[in-house]
Amino acid sequence: MLALAVVLGGCASRPGPDALVPSLTEAPGATPRKVLVATTRARDMNPGVLFNGERGTGLDFATVTLTVPPTHKTGAIEWPRQQPGNPATDMVVHEALYRDTDAQFVQELNAELAKRPKGQKDVFVFVHGYNTQFAEALYRLTQMAHDADATAVPVLFTWASRGKTEDYVYDNNSATAARDDLEKTLSLVAQSNAEHINIMAHSMGNWVTVEALRQMKIDKTMIPPNRVGNIILAAPDIDVDVFKSQLKRFGKLPKPFVVIVSHDDKALRISDLIAGGKQRLGSYKNDAELVALGAIVVDMTDVKSEGDGLNHGKFAQLAGLRGQLRQSMEQTVAQGNGEIPGTVEIGAIQISGVTAATQFPR
Repeated sequence: MLALAVVLGGCASRPGPDALVPSLTEAPGATPRKVLVATTRARDMNPGVLFNGERGTGLDFATVTLTVPPTHKTGAIEWPRQQPGNPATDMVVHEALYRDTDAQFVQELNAELAKRPKGQKDVFVFVHGYNTQFAEALYRLTQMAHDADATAVPVLFTWASRGKTEDYVYDNNSATAARDDLEKTLSLVAQSNAEHINIMAHSMGNWVTVEALRQMKIDKTMIPPNRVGNIILAAPDIDVDVFKSQLKRFGKLPKPFVVIVSHDDKALRISDLIAGGKQRLGSYKNDAELVALGAIVVDMTDVKSEGDGLNHGKFAQLAGLRGQLRQSMEQTVAQGNGEIPGTVEIGAIQISGVTAATQFPR
């Protein structure tokens, strides 16, 4: 565990304890982004924290509006340098409100969906990973939504991670305990007017996500196939053998899981050691085997990580490349008369398992 703390302690700069203090200052060119929150974290009396790393008594909700500065760089998070932040140069919170009931959450979600035209009433649910403060998860989702210029309503499902390297076991147990609440959150999202529901999980958040979806499959409460968007597993901190057994239980999926891997992921190497030498899915080197199991594999091994010495957060860079990736893949399909090669290379990214029937998000 000491080795884990030493290695993971080298990650990028982190927000202070009051990173969510609201700023009412207006800045020309700053872009507002509203995020809906569903969480198993406990509320915090500090207005700069909102939710802490302890486990709450049940599913809780909030709505947070942030602004992205006009000087924003793709893939980056511009943390407030002092409180309250400067919206001209920092990503800052403009307003944060607790929501007390399931009905309020769905009502808020429908209100946001109503602002989108037909055909763009989508939801993007993000589930963060280990060692993640609430503010970090919130800002990361905001960064991805902004960089992708996405029209989908961003929904953050955040479980009780303490955001400390030494609390791996606590985080793992918190993630496991959050499965039912993620299942409930996805069911609430499915009750909304969303046309498509997209899900992305990162690192340990994949354990929560795949288990919640597995429960829904067993209970026959799965999201209707025509409303399932993309299910993206980024740098999954899941035992490869466990994932294989989970896929067998799912059977044929309406859409394959999109698995983002990087063979140089240092964080997952440490997780391998903790797990007794069992390789994690996010660093698995046999892309062809995962494709044979029914997954689409996005291999980012050769992509240079921006500001992340552990190579564990490369997935966030894909948001700024969304349009380029979609265009390149569609051109590849068109040039091949509907057929595509086994592996498509787009810059340093390799994508395996895509078929002509694959739908590209807009």
